[in-house]
Amino acid sequence: MRGHLRVSVRAPTIGSMSWYTPTPAPADLAEQVVCGWTAAVSGTQRLVPDGCLDVLYIAGVGIRVCGPETAPWTFTLPPDTEAVGIRFRPGSAAALLHTSLAELRNRRVAFEDLFGSASERVVLGRLDDTTDQRARLDVLEDLARELRDDGTDTDPLAGHIGSALLRSSWSVGDLADAASLTERQLQRRCNDAFGYGPAMLRSILRLQRFMARARQYPSTPLAGLAWECGFADQSHLSRECRRFADQTPTELLAGEAPDWHGGAPLFATRSDVRNIQATSSDSSEESAA
Repeated sequence: MRGHLRVSVRAPTIGSMSWYTPTPAPADLAEQVVCGWTAAVSGTQRLVPDGCLDVLYIAGVGIRVCGPETAPWTFTLPPDTEAVGIRFRPGSAAALLHTSLAELRNRRVAFEDLFGSASERVVLGRLDDTTDQRARLDVLEDLARELRDDGTDTDPLAGHIGSALLRSSWSVGDLADAASLTERQLQRRCNDAFGYGPAMLRSILRLQRFMARARQYPSTPLAGLAWECGFADQSHLSRECRRFADQTPTELLAGEAPDWHGGAPLFATRSDVRNIQATSSDSSEESAA
């Protein structure tokens, strides 16, 4: 990673919570980043899986990379601990980090573990040199540019798979057929790009679809939302809310998770897996799930 970080253009904020404020990604990072965020954390907070990966800075702690989650998790920090982060879109971070996201599933790792202590010192020095949260977000956005410019090409299929599953609950077999892959190949590609297989990704994105739909049509009964979003019934919706949020659907919608991305879509463009064939050089290989 290069030591010089360029100056980024500041973006307006797009909403706030009691402790957390999301900010839209700069236009030149829109393909890779859902949003940036700043926070003054107090007490215990619950996070809900969304398919994303975060790189964040916590004052007095350091830089952490938070991999994709498969279950809710909580963390506790002293009152008003300052933190800032960038949230990478599902499927975009593996190429930037030169790492299969399966290696980071349900893990929070130090930045130096992925990029070495020298790179960490460069970025951490810039973050520690200011107490302004917006300036710290600028540093992390410039880091995202460095990772993008130094990274490998993103799997061309990842965005199509994610976008398709965000809109509809495809069966794994149909999704593999549409992508011209075997189910084993699809499992491997999803594990590398998203951190887990297509069935888990489908469940996580279906819950994201439910929250977005509920925000858009707040008067729709839960049973109707469950049906529209691809759940078998309202009981299925309730089980998935417990699985991924440890909450009831009503509790989930009343909390902060539906606004976690500041209204930004999880994928930069609406695409369909039918629009692309598997193009990587190893697309004919079989891989264990």
